Amino acid sequence: QVHLVQSGGGLVQSGESLRLSCVASGSILGIDAMGWYRQRSGKQRELVALSSSGSGTIYTDSVKGRFTISRDNSKNTLYLQMNDLAPEDTGVYFCNMQGDWGEGTQVTVSS
Repeated sequence: QVHLVQSGGGLVQSGESLRLSCVASGSILGIDAMGWYRQRSGKQRELVALSSSGSGTIYTDSVKGRFTISRDNSKNTLYLQMNDLAPEDTGVYFCNMQGDWGEGTQVTVSS
């Protein structure tokens, strides 16, 4: 089990970018599956991006071409680069590493 600390959310205007970070309390070298999820108002938590050796990299259709998931093992960190943000991207974003969740970070995109 790892403790995950998130950062990088905030309020931006439509078309702008944000990068979310998720730092693990220990080494992530042995962790295969990592992902980002979001929960928009009135909706269930949904997968945004997933990275694993088995499935490769998967993105939900609405973020393809705009969001990029990546990891830096030397920093024990998972990232989500979000470009060309839109109001429908507004929500609380959570990172997940093999079943452990970050605390969530708010992303708000104004039109």
